[in-house]
Amino acid sequence: MNEPTTPLDEFAALDATAQAELVRTGQVSALELVDAAIARIERGNQTLNAVIHQRFEKARDEARGALPDGPFRGVPFLLKDLDGFSAGDPYHGGNRALAEAGYVAPVDSHLTTKFREAGLVILGRTNTPEFGLMPTTEPLTKGPTRNPWNLKHSTGGSSGGSAASVAAGFVPMAHAGDGGGSIRIPASSCGLVGLKPTRGRHSMGPEAGEAWGGLVARMALTRTVRDCATILQAVQGAMPGDPYTAPPPLRPYPEELLSPGRRLRIGFTTVPSDPSCSSAPECVRAVDETVRQLESLGHHIEEARPAVWKTPAFFETTLAHFMAAYGVWTAAELDRVAAMIGRPLTEADVEPGTWLIAEPGRSVTGLAYLSAIEAFQNGSREMAKFWADDGYDLLLTPTVPEPPPPLGEFHDENNPLAGLMRSSQIIPFVAPFNITGQPAISLPVHVSEAGLPIGVQLVAASNREDLLLRTAAELETAMPWSTAPVVPHSGNT
Repeated sequence: MNEPTTPLDEFAALDATAQAELVRTGQVSALELVDAAIARIERGNQTLNAVIHQRFEKARDEARGALPDGPFRGVPFLLKDLDGFSAGDPYHGGNRALAEAGYVAPVDSHLTTKFREAGLVILGRTNTPEFGLMPTTEPLTKGPTRNPWNLKHSTGGSSGGSAASVAAGFVPMAHAGDGGGSIRIPASSCGLVGLKPTRGRHSMGPEAGEAWGGLVARMALTRTVRDCATILQAVQGAMPGDPYTAPPPLRPYPEELLSPGRRLRIGFTTVPSDPSCSSAPECVRAVDETVRQLESLGHHIEEARPAVWKTPAFFETTLAHFMAAYGVWTAAELDRVAAMIGRPLTEADVEPGTWLIAEPGRSVTGLAYLSAIEAFQNGSREMAKFWADDGYDLLLTPTVPEPPPPLGEFHDENNPLAGLMRSSQIIPFVAPFNITGQPAISLPVHVSEAGLPIGVQLVAASNREDLLLRTAAELETAMPWSTAPVVPHSGNT
């Protein structure tokens, strides 16, 4: 049983758009929203272990001042402790060396600046696996983040601290990043909306031009589609010096939610890209329920998947190239951290699995790395045919082929690479679209018989976030999704 409802919980039940409207109309002040969010974090975070760095007094000072008149003026917000800086605040990336050095970010990332310009008030930073390498949030430095739906289960990763914070009602939305599913997996695990935008939709600067060879995109986890559309509109667009950018939308993303648009041709599959994996019955059921709803809305939907997906060599070749590139990216991240703290990293500075991923990366030649990138690009061209040649508007899949796993399954003291092997069973539906750079969204359409959220994924052609958001809004109306208890407590199991 949850604790009695209080005014703190009434704010928590509102999405960011509704909270911003309270401030805009003078019904509450930004400081009142911020104070209420801080109180919720103080009440529930000991249970969840989601917020690991607090900037409460800075947030209160900012809420008292003249906030930018953006769409979310006065709304409390949390940043993931990875995927971007906030000036003067800790940045540890789940890593022991950065934490022990007390590293503080020197500047805001462009994305952080745009969050601030939208009027958001940053309360702190959330837990993440070391360098975002795992699809669960259980770093050795800070310990596991627990799922508000069931404290014994994973929140997903790597944006698991942000997902738990939104699902529990600490804040209405929070920053997230996605290099292999790290927005969509936590969204599915915690019953949230999670959009990975098109490659180049927003800036990675000033600290980087791209991350993981272009696989990484950043955005936010939300409880509603309208919040997702509005924050995407607020952060999209290039900054000076970006190596590439996605074309601007034809009209603002929030306007896509105002009219239903044309009926779409949608393919669906529950067959993972990894032939060694299969989808759990509950995940198949989530897709089947969504298929029925899409048909009732007038869309044409049929069982189909990209032809390249059906080729065993596609997965095997992609996996081989991915592991080579993954090692290079991880080794480069260790070198970047070494520069940040002013000394070389040793094996004792990182988790055992991280070290074992990075070390082979140091022996990958430039030619081998280039071959991996070219293989990703070739595979992307083949994948794109499903939309460009076969004529589908969207692809529907499970987000994850299984319900949120119990905590602890990704760590084995006797096998440092156990987490990497377990991860391969989580990512087969999401990771291909990091490689292609296409936009994809996870929607919380189903709750399992065990009471765990299960999401489905919609994927569009590059630059077609408009189709994703419009269809997501239709589904949100047709099959309203459940939410986790807004304030977890020690009795929630």
